[in-house]
Amino acid sequence: MKRPVEITFAQAINEGLHQAMAASDEVICYGLGIDDPKRIFGTTVDLKERFGKRVFDMPLSENAMTGIGVGAAIGGLRPVMVHQRLDFFLLAMDQLVNSAAKWHYMFGGKRSVPLTIRLIIGRGWGQGPTHSQNLQAWFAHIPGLKVVMPSSPADAKGLLRASIDDNNPVVFLEHRWLHQQMGEVPESPDFRVPLSECRVMEKGVDVTIVASSYLTIEALHAVRRLREEGVQAELIDLRTIKPLDWPTLLTSVKKTGRLLALDSGAAFGSVAGTIVARVASDLFSHLRAAPLYLTMPDVPEPTAYELTREFYFGAPEIAAAAWKMVKGEERSFPELEREGHHDVPGQWFAGPF
Repeated sequence: MKRPVEITFAQAINEGLHQAMAASDEVICYGLGIDDPKRIFGTTVDLKERFGKRVFDMPLSENAMTGIGVGAAIGGLRPVMVHQRLDFFLLAMDQLVNSAAKWHYMFGGKRSVPLTIRLIIGRGWGQGPTHSQNLQAWFAHIPGLKVVMPSSPADAKGLLRASIDDNNPVVFLEHRWLHQQMGEVPESPDFRVPLSECRVMEKGVDVTIVASSYLTIEALHAVRRLREEGVQAELIDLRTIKPLDWPTLLTSVKKTGRLLALDSGAAFGSVAGTIVARVASDLFSHLRAAPLYLTMPDVPEPTAYELTREFYFGAPEIAAAAWKMVKGEERSFPELEREGHHDVPGQWFAGPF
């Protein structure tokens, strides 16, 4: 029986893993809780049952187990390592930065580390400063690493397959709030999304809005509302943070003359800041307004419900910023405010993970 045309983001990840492991015995998959009852938010369902010893839980020893993944990759396997939180992986930065990212360069391109590391980003629900960090800029700063942040089920599957195929290490960042998002996903086991191409989701001529991961969804709501008011925003979903598709991004800004870059990380040293700097440097004569970025504050995320209410930005703030860039005047968009609780993506969301 064929699956439905539309599946969730989590199911798309699961399908991609099944197809990758079926295609090659070199692919192994392991991580803390990978075979627990919830199967890492449903992304590893039936992997253990189908592929046996190639799928396994791991000890609570992130640095050591990442080293094992690096060694397995050097030895000819294609490991997929999974962490239920990005934050848990910080104990393994030595293996990632000083081993995985450097190996190809240090050995003159003769050996590679085809390792994919799935890290899940949290947000809200009282998870606080140590379970909700968005550190894509940190990873992207390291030469030798690729950094991927899908926003749709199709991209989740296609980018994951491309990451597993890649001969060098890839940090694959999944936002927890996207796991239940529905979308059409090609069923073909040959489906891939290249790791160097962003996607123009909405075309426009007034302002370029650049986003990734969950913020792409917030930006999409803002862009569609702006269109109703006569502002034609072009929305670019980066998909891959490193390598970044500069030609598509710069071509868009040349056309619109305005840039609004969004980032779920803190302001200082952000991906959005890098994009603004490059655009200001390369396209200064094309700009009709100073480029702007929206990021999270340079403070840890609070745990308390009332404090997180003002911590994050979303569709209302994105629409207001774009409106001011184009129209030169302040305007609010209260109709874009989230209904119900501000710190969960929907009624289906429950539990700290």
